[in-house]
Amino acid sequence: MSNGHSELKEGHPGIPPCEAGCPIHQEVREYLRLIAVGDFDRSLEAVMRANPLASVCGTICAHHCEDECRRQNVDEPLSIRVLKRAAVEHGKADFPTSKPANGKKVAVIGSGPAGLIAAFDLVLEGYGVTVFEREKDLGGAPRNFIPLYRLPDETIDLDIENLKKVGVEFKAGVEFGTDIGVEDLKNGGYGAVILALGLTASRGLPIPGADHEDVLLALEFLRASKREGYRLDGREVIVIGGGNVAMDVARSAVRCGASKVRLACLESYDEMPAFSWEIEEAEEEGVELNCSWGPDAIKVENGRISGMETKECTAVFDEEGRFSPCFNEEKKTFIPGDLVIFAIGQASDLEMVKKVGIPLDERGNLVYDRDTMKTPVEGVFACGEVATGPSTAVQAMANAKITVLCVDSYLKGKTFVADQVQEEEPLPELAEDVAETVKKIDRQQVPMVSPEVRCQNFLPIERGYSMAMAVWESRRCLGCGAGAQRVVEKCADCLTCLRTCPYNVPVVGDEGGVLIRDFQCQACGLCLTVCPNLAIEFRSPYISEAEEQMRPALDKLKASRNGSPAVLILSCAYGAYALPEFNEGFLRSKPDSVEVVKFPCISKIDTTHILKAFSGGADSVLVAGCAEDNQEDCPFQKTMYWAGHRVTRVKSLLEEMGLEGDRLSLVALTPDEVSNFGEAVVENMEKFKELGKR
Repeated sequence: MSNGHSELKEGHPGIPPCEAGCPIHQEVREYLRLIAVGDFDRSLEAVMRANPLASVCGTICAHHCEDECRRQNVDEPLSIRVLKRAAVEHGKADFPTSKPANGKKVAVIGSGPAGLIAAFDLVLEGYGVTVFEREKDLGGAPRNFIPLYRLPDETIDLDIENLKKVGVEFKAGVEFGTDIGVEDLKNGGYGAVILALGLTASRGLPIPGADHEDVLLALEFLRASKREGYRLDGREVIVIGGGNVAMDVARSAVRCGASKVRLACLESYDEMPAFSWEIEEAEEEGVELNCSWGPDAIKVENGRISGMETKECTAVFDEEGRFSPCFNEEKKTFIPGDLVIFAIGQASDLEMVKKVGIPLDERGNLVYDRDTMKTPVEGVFACGEVATGPSTAVQAMANAKITVLCVDSYLKGKTFVADQVQEEEPLPELAEDVAETVKKIDRQQVPMVSPEVRCQNFLPIERGYSMAMAVWESRRCLGCGAGAQRVVEKCADCLTCLRTCPYNVPVVGDEGGVLIRDFQCQACGLCLTVCPNLAIEFRSPYISEAEEQMRPALDKLKASRNGSPAVLILSCAYGAYALPEFNEGFLRSKPDSVEVVKFPCISKIDTTHILKAFSGGADSVLVAGCAEDNQEDCPFQKTMYWAGHRVTRVKSLLEEMGLEGDRLSLVALTPDEVSNFGEAVVENMEKFKELGKR
């Protein structure tokens, strides 16, 4: 376009990309913001509104949200999964309140992620829900197969206990098809049955030598290494497969005492389906990767496995993207080892389903209607990976939410089609001219146990964030879709916002008027405080929440002054102001004649807020922001510059009204000074006392 700016339009075309990328559409931006202001309780509450598995997801989620984070157009995406874990570890919250009981019951078969979130959503809708699990321990595949170094038992226990508190009933050690059937459940008053069976059967390959006793399948090995103390002392292990389960197998084999672990997969290194961080951590732990090699035969000599012969894989998929590996039969290699573990995929164990008369197709898969999630048996529904096939835990949870909608409609006698669920569009990527203005801030690296130490046991390898690390990391969030929007009928096209914005968000349109590309806004708030016609509003409630704190704060000051000057502090809410040193230190010990109202950055404090403080009864106002060396991790720009302008303006107004301008102060504090904030307050109060003597 002629003016060089991309996306020359305004209006809000979608939701934050992180929220759109999350299969269950968590309010990512909101729970990150609450961590950024140090409110871990409300952050956890925001997580739990949609996700009953906050602890598990904070530990092992595939974090599809991070793949869509717009910060990656600047430096690196937010560490969203670890921030969710921080909300769990540092916050306290209860699940939302359920609707009144409606007298109807639903049975959920399987206690994996899909079954648990289905139970949660149904309980919130007022249904009585019982989860039946054939194993003695609840938690499905994560409990039985994900290694303890990735997912400790207590992490699952926390989510299970929370579900019990909200009203979900659990019955472990009860196998569907053996101990109970569909008719038993219907006779017990259950109006619907949800099959959330997961994928609990491993696949092998019919190659020569595959029937040897030292050839294992992935899930049986993972269960044995996790629950039965299985050891591989001195064995040389060959793992076949390139996915995440293969990485779990290889890394568990290392911890079980294998002298060497070699992995062979069809894919090239860049094509491996395992997550990049799983591959990297496996290599750090000494796993040898043999990529683009397919198994041809397991060699057995004198009754013992000696290794595996492989052939070069030249292509894994055909031109249409279907799995159809091609091999170079002339190029082969030999991988030594005396124990082989297949980790090439999982399937559902549906023998018991078949036994109770629920139909399977010719390939042995569950038969169900994709529009309604119904199986051919009345009142029985498919859910999670048994329906979708292999996926991540959170993707299975997303499918479970669809199943819940289908079950709810069925029990209410309504028609529901899965395709009716409308997916909201994500915001577009950051425009290049905006991205180049955003401050680069290093991502907080997650503390990890060193490879040489973590290889020795199954203890958790990830430490998680401290409160301070979580606060600083969450500050990197760009607040996508939360910021400014123009009130067209008030706008005078004065271009003040264009001159003020550090991010090139306001632009001159093709017809000459100003446009605010609100979907590119960084939510700093500077434009709101300078617009002479009050023609800019915030989409989020961040500022109104702060404004709502002012009246009760001023009322408290008037009720408790006792001859001391009433001081209202308008402070930043981020960074050091969000940490316990300020919240639990100064705020709990401050004098009664001092109150604090936090704003989401002092860039959002305008002259009217300061004047309202004085008109509401404050004798003195202290505006507290961040010193330059405290702004390295703050994404906002020119905050103290513009705060200084506003304070100077109000001082002149006070003097015009016959009041001392020194009643108002602006301070820029380092993190250490914020933690010793009382000194700045005392100095301000002493200054006011001196003014009162004049």
